[in-house]
Amino acid sequence: MKSQLYLLCLSVLLLFLTSCQEKQPVFESLDAYPVYPYSDLGVTYTPEASTFKLWSPAATDVRVNLYDSDDPVVKATGRLSMEMVNGAWTKLMEGDLDGTYYTFQIKRNGNWGTEATDPDAREVGTNGTRGQVVNLAETNPEGWEADAKPPFTAPTDAVIYELHVRDASIDPRSGIINKGKFLGLSERGTTTPQGDATGVDHLVELGVTHVHLLPSFDFMSVNEARPDDPQYNWGYDPQNYNVPEGSYSTNPSDGKVRIREFKTMVKAMHDAGIRVVMDVVYNHTGLSKDSHFQYLIPDYFYRFNEDGSMSNASACGNEIASDRPMVRKYIRESVEYWMKEYHVDGFRFDLMGIHDIATMNEVSQRLHAIDPSILIYGEGWKAGGSPVPDSSLALKANTPKLINIAAFSDNLRDGLKGSVFVHDEQGFVSGARGKDQSIRFGIVGATQHPQVDYKAVNYADAPWAKEPGQCINYVSCHDNHTLNDRLAISNPSEGPGRRAGMQRLALAVVLTSQGIPFLHAGSEMLRSKNKDENSYKSGDGINMINWGGKRAYRETFEYVRDLIALRKAHPAFRMGATTLIGKHLVFIDTDDDQFVIYQINDAPGEEWKNIMVVFNGSKGPRTIEFPEGNWKQVVNGRQVNQEGIGKAKQQRIGIPGREAAIFVLEG
Repeated sequence: MKSQLYLLCLSVLLLFLTSCQEKQPVFESLDAYPVYPYSDLGVTYTPEASTFKLWSPAATDVRVNLYDSDDPVVKATGRLSMEMVNGAWTKLMEGDLDGTYYTFQIKRNGNWGTEATDPDAREVGTNGTRGQVVNLAETNPEGWEADAKPPFTAPTDAVIYELHVRDASIDPRSGIINKGKFLGLSERGTTTPQGDATGVDHLVELGVTHVHLLPSFDFMSVNEARPDDPQYNWGYDPQNYNVPEGSYSTNPSDGKVRIREFKTMVKAMHDAGIRVVMDVVYNHTGLSKDSHFQYLIPDYFYRFNEDGSMSNASACGNEIASDRPMVRKYIRESVEYWMKEYHVDGFRFDLMGIHDIATMNEVSQRLHAIDPSILIYGEGWKAGGSPVPDSSLALKANTPKLINIAAFSDNLRDGLKGSVFVHDEQGFVSGARGKDQSIRFGIVGATQHPQVDYKAVNYADAPWAKEPGQCINYVSCHDNHTLNDRLAISNPSEGPGRRAGMQRLALAVVLTSQGIPFLHAGSEMLRSKNKDENSYKSGDGINMINWGGKRAYRETFEYVRDLIALRKAHPAFRMGATTLIGKHLVFIDTDDDQFVIYQINDAPGEEWKNIMVVFNGSKGPRTIEFPEGNWKQVVNGRQVNQEGIGKAKQQRIGIPGREAAIFVLEG
């Protein structure tokens, strides 16, 4: 009897203990997690109260930790439990919390995890380890409400200039006061000691329509607490996606300063007639297993291999699972936030080929609904294998499936200068054979054209752009060698003058081809990085824009400036439809694969009814025959003049080696 009573009591006790234990949420898979339908994750601030929200379905408990300082030594002033409400862990705090720092922490499997920064934080403290409550109404610079986007209609009207915030101003000769900062790109009237315009005024003088800023959200590799230490990074190690980078602000510990100075930069660009594109890196995070995404929503934001290891299509340790509903929602809401709060005009997606097509199209449709003139483009490739099949990814080959999204043309890039993977390989501009079809491919903006032999195009056997506005034509960017350095490596026997001619030829092809031209900052003044191929952390001495080069290489700067002006003045070089290119652009066949010639006739809206464009990639001169008529030359290898450089006095004329030439039929 006693043993029976003992067993009964033990059973009751066990039942009681079991009932008191927290029940771990069980889901069939990560894909079965419920979708939070609202757009209020993070902190919603009012002067009267702030609401904290975190989506973390697998947590059994969540708390928000409050701090008076971003100093990691300072302990929390409060640890407050949150409640699950409508699918998100929620805590309402009364009072004005403006400036308060906070972290989230989840409990799972009976254990409290590591404190982590809110993935949806709109502001953070120094080095991004704590979120910060911020009154965004107090972050607007003077005149922000009246900020207006510069007029812009068609993607092919764009001329994009890729620039690193720090590189633009850190040169002692820049004349810029706020060196290496957002504010440095808001200063006007800055010059070199010789009087040459720098910074924003240089961009205005050059004539670009969009400045593409390398990652300017909060990245992890630069210690913001030691701004005077020699440290440098491009910023492709994301930490907090919705926060401006602290090292580019004058006070990284004050959230309002970061935000206000970023906005000041954007407004200054807009006032100068230039739109702003952000380079965004949603394909991976800087940290992998120790990221705040992994701490707070374990495994959900990442793709995994069958053996449980993190998939690594980014070659940076992980890849974001953009195809999951809440990750897709996160990316979409993040770019929407930058667009609405910061008035950003476009986005370049790093390793866009890691993202699924559905996510990219949803992002594009939402952004174009807000601003039909927004620019969206990205790298249509990945850096490794992914669990997601290629047919579902935003790869270059799948560009026709993308809606109003462009991809970079590595076809033209390597056709012009040689493969980026074989440093001594030559390209069309240095006399390589067999590159003419790749050049034709770039000229028609990667679209369908009956006179392109796609089987002879590098990296392609078919057109991949549905319309020319889906093709970004370029010859260099922050990755790999600068164009000047690459030409020096692959043409060691050529002198600087000859290589400068090759560079002008390459840029002439880019700036007169159909599609969207893209320039690497400094290429207009023969930028060098001392042959450093991957300068992502090489420091200012290697990476800074050498503003003295503007005077030293004035001829090349003026050439690029005037080519941009020519492109902007003549719609024949920026036709907006594949059908128009096929109808009005005709290649002149030759037996010389170092010689590319084409005509543009009767292009819509074009005052020049007959245009002849010639690219001579050979070392020596080549001769062309003109149809009857009076032809004036407007471009040669050193000069651009829309009024005319000279006349083609004969029906046959020689084109010097490594030069571009454009002729217009008069009358």
